[in-house]
This record gives sequence, C-alpha cells and structure tokens, in this order.
Amino acid sequence: MQTKIPIGILGATGVVGQRFVQLLENHPWFEVEWLAASDRSQGKLYGEATRWRLKTPMPSKIAGMRVSPATPGGAPKVIFAALDTAIALEMEPEFARAGCAVVTNSSALRMQKDVPLVIPEVNPDHVKLLECQAWRRQSRGFVVTNPNCSAIGLVIALKPLHERFGIDTINVVTMQAVSGAGYPGVPSLDILGNVIPYIPKEEEKMEEETRKLLGRLDGSDIVAGDFAMSAQCNRVAVEDGHTESVFLKLKEKAAAEEVIAAWNEFSSLPQALKLPHAPENAIQYLTSVDRPQPRLDVESGRGMTTTVGRLRPCGVLDWKFTVLSHNTIRGAAGAALLNAELLKVQGYLD
Repeated sequence: MQTKIPIGILGATGVVGQRFVQLLENHPWFEVEWLAASDRSQGKLYGEATRWRLKTPMPSKIAGMRVSPATPGGAPKVIFAALDTAIALEMEPEFARAGCAVVTNSSALRMQKDVPLVIPEVNPDHVKLLECQAWRRQSRGFVVTNPNCSAIGLVIALKPLHERFGIDTINVVTMQAVSGAGYPGVPSLDILGNVIPYIPKEEEKMEEETRKLLGRLDGSDIVAGDFAMSAQCNRVAVEDGHTESVFLKLKEKAAAEEVIAAWNEFSSLPQALKLPHAPENAIQYLTSVDRPQPRLDVESGRGMTTTVGRLRPCGVLDWKFTVLSHNTIRGAAGAALLNAELLKVQGYLD
C-alpha cells in the first residue's frame, strides 16, 4: 500500500481551512499531519480552537491535533494555504523559500508573472511556470494558485467554447453566496432581503484572472486571452453557490446544439488521469428552463461540477446562459486539492 504524503494546512481554523480538513479526510494520497493558524489558536487542540461551520462532523483525528505556529519549522513539505491576502503575501513566500510546495487558495500571488494560476481542466500546462520561480531554483519550493471563486466556474464553462469557437466578448453578472465572504462574513442586517452590488476587488479579479487562465503559455510568459470582458459582482442571501449570468460573443458562429455539445462532450486531463477529486463531468448542462439553482444543484459532482443552463440567443451579443459553481469547494479548497493531485501525478510533490 502506497505511503500517503504528509501535508499541512495554513489557516486551518477558517472556513476554507475547514473545507480542506473535510475534503482531505480519507484521501487516498494525502494525510493531514500539521495544522497552523493565528497566534490565538497556537498550542490549542484543533477541536478547541475551531468553531466548526460545516455540515459533516469534524474528523476526530483532526480534532485531537494541536495547532502549530504558522512557521516553516516542523511543517511538512506540502502545504495547503487558506490565508487572508495580506498575510499570504508575506507567509507563502516564506514557506516556499523553506522548500515547501505551497498550494494556495489566496489571491496574493495569483497575478505574479512566475506563479501558475491553474484549473486542471483548463490550463494544466501552465503548471510549468513554477520552474521559473526563484524559490524553486534555491530550495525546490514553489507556489501554485487556484482562481477566485467567482472566476473558476465561469472559466470552466468558457473553456470548451473558447477551444471550439473562440471568444470575442464576455459580459458576466454574478450573484455570489455569503460563504464567499468567510465567517462571520456579511452581517445579517446587511444581506437579508437585500442585494449588495459591490464586493471589493472582485470584478478586477474576475477580469484579470479569466484572461490569464484562458491565455497561452509562451516559454516563461502567459499571453493573456485576447477577448473583451466586463464583470459586475453582487452579494446575495445564498449560503453556498455562486450563480452567474453570462453574455457571450463568439469569434465563430455556432448553433445552440453545437454550444451544448461542446459542454456535454467536455472532458480534460483530470478526468483522463482519474484524479481522486476530479468530477466525472467537469460541466453538466441542465435542460430545465429554471435551472441551475444553488439549492438544487450546488452539490453536483461532490461540489466540483460546474452546472450550466438556460442557453438562449442574446439580443446584444450571441448567447446568454447561467453558470453555477460551489464557491468553497470548486471555487476554493476543492480547487487547490485538485491542483495538488495534478502536481503529485506530474512528480512535483516527490
């Protein structure tokens, strides 16, 4: 039986850190052996330091582990990071310099030229960028990131259309779940019965990251996607699941059945490799006129499938449709876990 790779979680007590704990329980390749969080949690048992917010029970083994200082000393060589941006900007390079493979959900380094921003179904070849990092040359450590929770479902839905027809223009309006703001997130008196049409830096992240993700690798550079894009992001009173209304102009004309076929036939490297956390279907197209809905569809593919529906002609561009993805699984911890599985298969975690 294969020995599991020991891993650590930075920011283990937060919402995304808890998702890492949940998703890594009984993982066939990885074993949680180290947990770190803020100063106020250090030295405590994880079960005492964490206000568990998920619907499944806290794993008993993890509950009995003691929270370590958030420093590389004593940490395993593979680290999942779930840190606030300002903290990540300082801490993730520190772990990479110490020789750790840092697989992070943070936005701190996503747009750095030599840091891969990866969705394994979309741009697995971008992983090679990590070889350009100074940390890699000096200590064999590196940083790999996954996208913003609002960008990831959109880009997965766009990928097969980009491949077959090319994309000219994207306009997207998001309705984003409150869990995307972490815990305690948005105050109830602000969000109940309300829509908040502003999420700090979210629109900029969607636009920049989508172009990088759908760009092409040219040596040590990413040539960004050559399409126009505009995003408007809103916070709504939904627990989990980001819903997005997408308006799209293609470079080559396509019929509705061709667009739907592109989604239904889409399969990529994680599916071919049968990575443990890869969904059988990266994209699921629903034909019901009122789907997808977060309450009904957000758990598809264990929260890793992107659900698409309501394809219809657009009076301004070519097509409009609806996209739904689970923001703390596919859009956060699950995305990083799938990246780590890809890195493992490619030999970067040996």
